[in-house]
Amino acid sequence: MAKFTLNGESVELDAPDDMPLLWALRDVAGLTGAKYGCGVGLCGACTVHMNGAAERSCMLRMSDVEGQSVTTIEGLGGENRVQQAWRELNVPQCGFCQTGQIMQAVSLLSENPDPTDDEILQAMAGNVCRCGCYQRIVAAVRHASTGA
Repeated sequence: MAKFTLNGESVELDAPDDMPLLWALRDVAGLTGAKYGCGVGLCGACTVHMNGAAERSCMLRMSDVEGQSVTTIEGLGGENRVQQAWRELNVPQCGFCQTGQIMQAVSLLSENPDPTDDEILQAMAGNVCRCGCYQRIVAAVRHASTGA
C-alpha cells in the first residue's frame, strides 16, 4: 500500500511494494495514458513526472513513490503549450509514444524554457518513436518553447 500524490490528489493505492508504478497506474488507478513499451526504461512510452522530473514508470516500484508527487499525462489537463503544439503541428502518426514524448517535453521545458535544437534532441533521445516522427517532435518542442 503506497500513499502519494497522484495528479494533485492524495491517494493510497493497494499495490505490492515491488509492483512497477506503470502497472499500478494502469491496473489499480485506471490511468492508461502511460504505455507499456519495453519494460526496461529504454523506450520512454511509460514516462510520468515524479516531483516534476520525467521518470520511467516501468522502472519505479511502488515503494519508490511513497510520499512523492506523481503526474501522469491525464494530470496535465490537456491544454498545456506542449499538447497544443503537438496538435498544431500534427506530430503523431500511430500515437503510441505520444504521451511519453509529451511528458518528456514538458519536463524539459520546465527546466529549460528555451532549449536549442541540440538540447531538445539530447533531452528527447530516450523516447523512441516507432514511426520516426523525430523532426516533427523537435519542431513541436521548439514551437512550445517559443510559440513560433
